[in-house]
Amino acid sequence: MTETHNDITDAGPRAKFWLGRLVVTTNAEAELDHEDLHNSINRHLSGDWGDVCAEDNEANETALQFGGRLFSVYHDREGVKFWIITESDRSVTTVLLPDDY
Repeated sequence: MTETHNDITDAGPRAKFWLGRLVVTTNAEAELDHEDLHNSINRHLSGDWGDVCAEDNEANETALQFGGRLFSVYHDREGVKFWIITESDRSVTTVLLPDDY
């Protein structure tokens, strides 16, 4: 896995939670467009969960208020699907491809 620094994001005052340590799997790092990855991390931080189902969207909104894991689904410009998951304690956020899970 590749670790990156939190300074790659610029969600600033729009951020709804702490990202924690950002980890990108080796497959995601190799496969994803880096600009799309950067933009998606900022969307995740601002509470735009991407292409999650209604149930996951509701779970994320509840997790923002009461604690819990945050899960987003995005696609890069080539249509590659990837996930961003922030742990319940906000210590780690992981970017991964579904096959990495």
